[in-house]
Amino acid sequence: MSDAKNVSTAKPKVGGAVYSSPLGTTLPLDAATEIDPAFKSLGYISEDGMANENTPESEIIKAWGGDTVASVQTGKEDAFTYTLIEATNVDVLKEIYGQDNVTGTLDTGITIKANSKELEEHCLVIDMILKGGILKRIVIPSGKVSEVGEISYADADAIGYETTIQAIPDSEGNTHYEYIQKNAPAGGN
Repeated sequence: MSDAKNVSTAKPKVGGAVYSSPLGTTLPLDAATEIDPAFKSLGYISEDGMANENTPESEIIKAWGGDTVASVQTGKEDAFTYTLIEATNVDVLKEIYGQDNVTGTLDTGITIKANSKELEEHCLVIDMILKGGILKRIVIPSGKVSEVGEISYADADAIGYETTIQAIPDSEGNTHYEYIQKNAPAGGN
């Protein structure tokens, strides 16, 4: 039976929604546990939110005469796209340009080296809050920035880094995990 209570929207968790850490960082196994301090917040993302392209690719097999007799999965991409808009956040810059290509702080001066060095695979956690305060967490055990959109510098728009993360299968063949649970009330269960 249909139930409108199961329909939801998603908002970012207060304090940031997308977190990045090196491979090997302890991953959360639910939607509520505090994440390892090695995860660094990538700050605000644009009002467009995040999109997940998690679609199988199939090949249709037809019999002589035109009847479809089988559909064989030939691949399955799992990619996440969002636009990071904290253009002076060092952790954002390291996500876009690579850990070794960004040095310094705003106080000492930030230096960015743009080059063709391969970007690192890393872990990501995305936290959001659904309707009714329900928590949702997406954990990407191994992801890699596979594309960065055109960077625009203009008067009326925030500088943004449209980022596509390609999720890579872990040792169990999973590209990401999703955890959904009710938020425990303050002070206990």
